[in-house]
Amino acid sequence: MPGLIVNPETPHYVPAPPTKVDLEYADLPIIDFSEMATKEGRLKLAQQARDAMAEHGFLYVINHGYTTSETERIFDIADIPFSRVTEEEKKTYVAQIKQTGSYQGYKPRQYWHIDGGVRDQLEHYNINKDVNKRQHPEALRPFLPEIDRFARHNHEEVLYPILRLLAVGMELPEETFVNMHGFSSIGETYGANSTENKRIIDLTYSFDKHSYPRSEEEESKTKNVWLKGHTDFGTITILYSQPVAALQILTKDGKWKWVKHIENGLVINVGDSLEFLSGGFYRATIHRVVQPPPDQHRYTRLGAFYFALTDDNVKLAPIMESPVLQRFGVTKRFDGVEPPTMEAWRKGRTAAYGQTELKANENGVEEEIINGVVVKHYN
Repeated sequence: MPGLIVNPETPHYVPAPPTKVDLEYADLPIIDFSEMATKEGRLKLAQQARDAMAEHGFLYVINHGYTTSETERIFDIADIPFSRVTEEEKKTYVAQIKQTGSYQGYKPRQYWHIDGGVRDQLEHYNINKDVNKRQHPEALRPFLPEIDRFARHNHEEVLYPILRLLAVGMELPEETFVNMHGFSSIGETYGANSTENKRIIDLTYSFDKHSYPRSEEEESKTKNVWLKGHTDFGTITILYSQPVAALQILTKDGKWKWVKHIENGLVINVGDSLEFLSGGFYRATIHRVVQPPPDQHRYTRLGAFYFALTDDNVKLAPIMESPVLQRFGVTKRFDGVEPPTMEAWRKGRTAAYGQTELKANENGVEEEIINGVVVKHYN
């Protein structure tokens, strides 16, 4: 049939079965995108999203436009950079993280320091939403059209609706945040094409894999923590739910609670940049990754993410035109410091994470200063 698209073949990734351990899960709201079809539904969802992000900084999304089989295909593709690329070829595509403030390419395992001299066992492969910005491992190249479609779906069919709901929640024009997140927006220029004024944002699309076991001694030194408690530096993070229980959030009452797997669901959270823009009204919730429960110890944890950032030139200052901020006030401000641009913030956070020496405060929380702003890490 003319025009029929035949996707290239790749081995099917089989995820772990869900844990049977009785875990203490965070009670996070679920947003059903099928209710977007009516004005009444959108108003209801705007209230739900506003309350969820102000209270938790996390929520789930269901009926987001991708079928279960389409999501499974994305995980098949997500596994390619790890299972079908040799260690030697990976070296060609290692990201120059500290030099450029960009994760594009591979973040090798053991790049980040966790605690007690123990380094991470997490491998990333990160792709700009402009999938042709740079070269990719040979095994991944036939799948770039699918990755491009997936990136566009996340940006336009998931991110934009969430941003509209959150703008309405702050009583701002519906497109306020959307207008800061162009799919082809101001950002890095690159290589020989720099004179063409290519306008792009840095990191938006990521696969990762926790696939290397740690010794009992390493688990003891880090108290079973794989990634310290942290906030994301962008505006919105979209995580495709997967069954290995490892993600936890720090609740307002100071407890770490697990994020539950929802089949074909999305886990959405606020990052620093949206907390800055909302004056603290929306919370960049602290989250971490820990050792899974015993019945999942032998399984790898494969992740598929879409990290959203504003255009690089956006200044991350509170939007004081919001009647909500005028009524309730700003709780997140830059006292005596010029608010950073998105570009400065992402480069500073990216280059520093897991590399700088942190200072512990009186509560044991570790701190560093980036662009004049205190960034906290929680063990």
